[in-house]
Amino acid sequence: MARPPRVMTFAGAAAGGSAGIQADIKTFQEMDVYGMSVITAIVGRHPETKENVHPMTIEAIEAQFYTAMKQVGVDGLKTGMMFSVEIIETVSSLIEDLDGKAIVVDPVMVGKMKSKLLKDDAILALKERLIPKATIITPNVIEASILLDDRPIETVDDLAAAAMDLHSYGSPYVLVKGGRLEGPAIDVLYDGKTLTFYEAPRIDTDHTSGAGCSYSAAIAAQLTKGKRVEDAVLIAKSFVTTAIQHSFSYTNIVGPTYHAAERNFGKAHEIKITNREGRG
Repeated sequence: MARPPRVMTFAGAAAGGSAGIQADIKTFQEMDVYGMSVITAIVGRHPETKENVHPMTIEAIEAQFYTAMKQVGVDGLKTGMMFSVEIIETVSSLIEDLDGKAIVVDPVMVGKMKSKLLKDDAILALKERLIPKATIITPNVIEASILLDDRPIETVDDLAAAAMDLHSYGSPYVLVKGGRLEGPAIDVLYDGKTLTFYEAPRIDTDHTSGAGCSYSAAIAAQLTKGKRVEDAVLIAKSFVTTAIQHSFSYTNIVGPTYHAAERNFGKAHEIKITNREGRG
């Protein structure tokens, strides 16, 4: 029996099951790769203290990583919620020797429930320590704006400019996701020369918890399977668009995307792709 590629995720554990580690592992399963996890924090609001982020110790993060590496090994990975300078520095050191592996950095900063998932003083460490190690980074509009010193991003042209400017941070590929803008859901990929625009219809739903995590996890899975970055993004965009099309909620709170949607219902929409020259 052929063994599936091995993909590791460093991320927060979402108690509600819709995002973070849980979304990543569900995505890996749908993508037919073997998923492993290093939990950086537990996200869940305590009813008495009102604390909603509970970071793992550095020892616990290291223990998870070394256990997974000894038992399984790794072919590719993604990072999501890092939360603190100490965690970013630890993860950056742990993956230092994984040259040649696909690395997707999703610079998670704010959750769907407005939870703050990255400390202010950790942004510089993210820029200097983790992003330069990435094959591709996948910020949404808010994250791209913060990484660019709170620059307004309001149009597709702004997305393209942000992708080109973020490219200087050291990642060969930058994908800026425009899901929070008006109009079609357009994401922009930049490789240092060419801008590629991935367009899907905007889906009228608030139930998008975990969409960004799932998107980056799908990219990581496809890169680990040997896909080109451009093709990995296309497959991931289709996957997450279909998951959003069939999203739901069990309560009156923002609900999850449906990870099994593409398998059960097929692609919800064809993704339109266009290209134009970047700055070069």
